[in-house]
Amino acid sequence: MPLTIDYADPKHPEIIALLQQSHALMLSLYSDEENHFLSVDALCAAHIRFFGASLDGRFVGCGALALMDGYGELKSMFTDPSARGQGVAKSILAAIESEAHRNGLDRIALETGWLLKEAVALYRRLGFRECGPFGNYPHSPASLFMVKDLAPKDSLDAR
Repeated sequence: MPLTIDYADPKHPEIIALLQQSHALMLSLYSDEENHFLSVDALCAAHIRFFGASLDGRFVGCGALALMDGYGELKSMFTDPSARGQGVAKSILAAIESEAHRNGLDRIALETGWLLKEAVALYRRLGFRECGPFGNYPHSPASLFMVKDLAPKDSLDAR
C-alpha cells in the first residue's frame, strides 16, 4: 500500500503510541520547562487539524496544524523510526501546508529543539528559516523557532 496522509484522530491507539514515542524522546532531551508538546486531549481542540500518515495499513507518522491568529503553527510532528527516510514527514508537511491555505493562512511557524538535528535539517530543506520566539513562547536556549512563508494559493493553482 502506498503512503497516505489524511485527517486522523489523536486518540487512535496507533497515534497515541507515536505521540508517546515523541514525548519520551523530548523528555529524554529537554527539561519539563523546555518541552512544549501538546497532550492528546489538547490535540483534539477545535483549532487543531491533526494528520496521520499510514503505510501498509498502520500509522507511521503524525503532525498537526494549530490555527492561530494570522498564522499556523506546526505541532506534534513525528515519524516512527522504522519509517524514516520514506518521505513521511515531507508528505505530512505538504498536507499541513494545504490545510493552511484552505484556512487562509500564508505562514507556518514552529518551535523545535536544537538537538533534533534531523528535524531541523528537514525543516530547512523544506523552506523554513530561523526566526525569533512567537506566540506565547519564551526565549529559551533549547528552542529553535522557524517560519515558512507559503506561496500564494493562486500561484499554486497556476502550476
